[in-house]
Amino acid sequence: MAVGAPTTIDDAFRKRFPKSAELYARSRRAIAGGITHDSRNFAPFPIYIERADGSRKWDVDGNELIDHWMGHGALLLGHNHPQVTAAVAEQVHKGTHYGACHELEVAWAEQINRMVPSSEWVRFAMSGTEATMLAMRDARAYTGRVKIIRFAGHFHGWHDYAMAGYQPPFDTPTSTGVPKAVAESMLVAYPNNIDSVRELLDAHPGEVAAVIVEPGGGSNGIVPTSVPFLRDLRTLTSQRGVVLIFDEVITGFRYSPGGAQQVYGVTPDVTTLAKIVAGGLPGGAVVGKRDILQVQTFKGELHKDRFERVLQQGTFNANPLSAAAGFTALRIVAEGWPTEQANQAGEQLRAGLRDVFERRGVAGVVLGESSVFQILLGEGMEQAVETTDVQRLMAGRGAVNTLRKAMLLNGVDLMRSGGFTSIVHQDEELAHTVSAFDRSLEALQREGLA
Repeated sequence: MAVGAPTTIDDAFRKRFPKSAELYARSRRAIAGGITHDSRNFAPFPIYIERADGSRKWDVDGNELIDHWMGHGALLLGHNHPQVTAAVAEQVHKGTHYGACHELEVAWAEQINRMVPSSEWVRFAMSGTEATMLAMRDARAYTGRVKIIRFAGHFHGWHDYAMAGYQPPFDTPTSTGVPKAVAESMLVAYPNNIDSVRELLDAHPGEVAAVIVEPGGGSNGIVPTSVPFLRDLRTLTSQRGVVLIFDEVITGFRYSPGGAQQVYGVTPDVTTLAKIVAGGLPGGAVVGKRDILQVQTFKGELHKDRFERVLQQGTFNANPLSAAAGFTALRIVAEGWPTEQANQAGEQLRAGLRDVFERRGVAGVVLGESSVFQILLGEGMEQAVETTDVQRLMAGRGAVNTLRKAMLLNGVDLMRSGGFTSIVHQDEELAHTVSAFDRSLEALQREGLA
């Protein structure tokens, strides 16, 4: 089949989602690129959702879909959890923005401190991108050093510092518009390779402020991370006086009530949080040791407050709605059963998807742990996992556009190459997803695409 030639899957997709096609055409006249988040870029057009509830959502054409995006991972408790929606509804009538401190932000921070092993102090932001940017600034201020080590293929948001080393080629920022000096302050190491970190530290003595890592694996588990590597990283950074930052924007409160660090028994100096931390509303946080986060505190002296303190503002930081949703959701997650239930669903789903691969004889792998799953298509993926071949693993993600279209036609919405399970993904939803995957691979095989 010629590259780019339309398939019967493409034809069926256009017929199933005509109103989404109309909205996309309209959107392109009003919104740059027609989308508001790059991951929603989808050919020939993205789908448009009208409402959601529990594990499902309904698009503008009336199609019912089992949802595995779950708010980009923010909705461990599912869409419209009654306690969370009730808390937000109550708060709406009390005020959406006070322009002042309030009790809910204190209770929210106290709840985080109780749950996350590395959390002694909290500082709120409005997104994961803001959180990782602030964590890097805190580490630089605390150590008096400039450079940050990050890992190829790991994702830390879209700010300038996060763009170096995210996608291959790793020596070129993923986005244009990033100043060269900013990119050069970021050093790229290779996942699961402690020697590559040691070599960078040796090559830049006294210059590295922090190492930042996704403890659950780069790009939401597409590039797996080994626990022994994390332990070695903790030891090495401690020996060198380098701040260790865990980016738990995805894994925080999902792998366990205390995140991946609780599961793995590896405690970083600083942790970045978002998604679940705000219960499905906008919000993020930097948490960590007091002696590090004290760089943000006011000293009460004009000179020190001007020249020796990290500035951070944000109109919507810890706004009452996000605080209400986050505090309510975290109290539920702290009971333990939500992560256990979602994790069991994730294990059940990954096993079912692997069975389909084996039965169909299609080359690919199913990755992930806890309540996260990733589907990578193509030959040699097993070897790529064993050798942590970052470029090959990320290439496997790029082959799933047609798979997602086929899955949508079968009533399931994947988050690009995979997604999440939650407490509302029960046996019925999991069986439907596995069956949809089976039918979708069969369609890809008919088209000669798998």
